[in-house]
Amino acid sequence: MPPIQSFLETLYQEYRDLTAGQVASYIPELAKADARKFAISVVTLDGRMFQVGDFQQEFTIQSISKVFVYGMAMEDWGRDRLLEKVGVEPTGDPFNSHIRLDETSHRPDNPMINAGAIATTSLIKGDTPTERLNRMLAMFQRYVGRDVYVDISTFLSEKATGHRNRAMAHLMLNFGMINGDIEEALDLYFQQCALLVTCQDLATMAAALANQGKHPITGQRVLQPEYVRDVLSVMYTCGMYNFAGEWAFRVGIPAKSGVSGGLIAVVPNQAGIAVFSPPLDEHGNSVRGLKVFEALSQEYGFHMFDLSMGHCRFHQGLTADLVEPTGRPLPNTPTPS
Repeated sequence: MPPIQSFLETLYQEYRDLTAGQVASYIPELAKADARKFAISVVTLDGRMFQVGDFQQEFTIQSISKVFVYGMAMEDWGRDRLLEKVGVEPTGDPFNSHIRLDETSHRPDNPMINAGAIATTSLIKGDTPTERLNRMLAMFQRYVGRDVYVDISTFLSEKATGHRNRAMAHLMLNFGMINGDIEEALDLYFQQCALLVTCQDLATMAAALANQGKHPITGQRVLQPEYVRDVLSVMYTCGMYNFAGEWAFRVGIPAKSGVSGGLIAVVPNQAGIAVFSPPLDEHGNSVRGLKVFEALSQEYGFHMFDLSMGHCRFHQGLTADLVEPTGRPLPNTPTPS
């Protein structure tokens, strides 16, 4: 097996000049992204980091936030209560589709599409909008291992142009899937999407899920183990929208994409992986990200059915890695023993 670090560097060199895809422009602030930015990060369960490219470049988390807010809502309400409001069925529709909301159940199909994510966010507990936002930021801080912030310019850009999301929210209010103030729920949703992260942050967050809900560096519990399975399940079946079936076939691990160019995946009991590259394909997924993950899955046997049959070769890659990982422990966190 090739060493992890050298293989990441090979992939970076192979795909850095790829020009396919377009930067998202339906949110004006996202249209300013530099299409040349590209990073790959891998974080293991014991906190080792293997990284290449612009892995400290900040960008907004966008739809990847849905994964972690869903876990938070699970802890707030429990599995059965949450299922009353948001389903777990893949749709085959684009992430911003509203066409199925007016059918029999009136319930969003899953928490990874916008309608389901808005309904999920509206359930976050708190007596005031400020309390709900602070609880959400504290949750993300536990995953990342440092303070996190909302990018106000992106938040305001999303708030000003989010008419389709606003229409979905009103439909769900009409059907009783959302309670309370619509604008407060939407503001919180737009704020969670405008959270600033790096590629290293995302890989660390994914590693916490791979580690059954325990942060790989701080050792802090970020999600109860009984809900990690639920989160990974909807990531696997719904996280890549109307590309989910092909992703399951080609890559085969729980994943989630965001329109700012982030893409995370969880290799259970192995590692968290993230790619950042703003140009997107027609499904809203990072073009370079898809290439990188398919290559990693093929090379190291990450596919879920490879894992279940004992064909994963990730540990051989770690053993073969003769160079120091490029990443460093997060600031103000203990070095793993």
